[in-house]
Amino acid sequence: MLPEEPAILAVRHAVRAWTQRRPGPVAVALSGGADSLALTAAAVAEVPQVVALVVDHGLQAGSADVAARAAQQATTFGCIDAIVQTVTVGTAGGMEAAARRARYAALEQARGDLPVLIAHTLDDQAETVLLGLSRGSGPRSIAGMSPWDEPWGRPLLDIRRSVTRQACVELGVIPFEDPHNSDATFSRVRLRHEVLPLLEDVLGGGVAQALGRTAAQVREDSQVLDALAVELLDSASVGDELTVTALTGVPPALRRRTLRAWLLRRGAKDMSDRQLRLVDDLVGDWRGQGGVAVSGAPAGARLVVGRRHGRLATELEWSLRTGSTENP
Repeated sequence: MLPEEPAILAVRHAVRAWTQRRPGPVAVALSGGADSLALTAAAVAEVPQVVALVVDHGLQAGSADVAARAAQQATTFGCIDAIVQTVTVGTAGGMEAAARRARYAALEQARGDLPVLIAHTLDDQAETVLLGLSRGSGPRSIAGMSPWDEPWGRPLLDIRRSVTRQACVELGVIPFEDPHNSDATFSRVRLRHEVLPLLEDVLGGGVAQALGRTAAQVREDSQVLDALAVELLDSASVGDELTVTALTGVPPALRRRTLRAWLLRRGAKDMSDRQLRLVDDLVGDWRGQGGVAVSGAPAGARLVVGRRHGRLATELEWSLRTGSTENP
């Protein structure tokens, strides 16, 4: 039985609201930190069967012991199983991004068919929105994290980090303090310890909540536009190509979403806003310009979007060494 105290009750209520929409057994991503410990305890209280998934990144001395303690705490809470996975973190994109990729790959492998609850809080959401604003990549970059992005669930997006820490006090458990969370070489850490506190001070508080509300509003609007874009894509598609006339009179915001959805189907990845706008110019500002290269091609090739005979099409242009061109 968990204590009937304010912080752990707030976490339980958040988990209860999430699981009422998606009932059934769950897995919980457990790091041993305050957020994930509070989430795991609340999940055990609210869900009939909970499996804890612990990822040991191997980035610090003693990380195996930290993972083992987290797994032991999970079974003490009442999880039916606690699975520890050790991963190798690469270097592509920096340590933070590489660790994230390794972690999610391990969780995906271990979860079976269970949804995985992740302990992202309102503070994490606020940091994510600010990072998105700094990239300037449009609404998608400031929509933040979704409460449900299959198979990942985030029940605590309305819960402050201070609440999960207090919940651990009420539970009588001591969370692991990851030294990376105080390493100022990471942008997110500086946002957490410098930028957000300053914004709270200058603007009189409530900044994290305001950023969270903004993310939710943008995400709701984006879902409507994305649905309209899918309908437009279906009507404009002729095989693997797009009919330009079906897109010409469409508002640019909707047209770019449609083009983005089409490009993702054609193999594009991690497109920049500039790339997408150049592709949009093939419809909205057509001057006979040449093709546009977008991200996502395999090594030694370029994925190029071109306009011909009133249609947009993609093709792979290989380097001179291969001398081949093909439609992806």
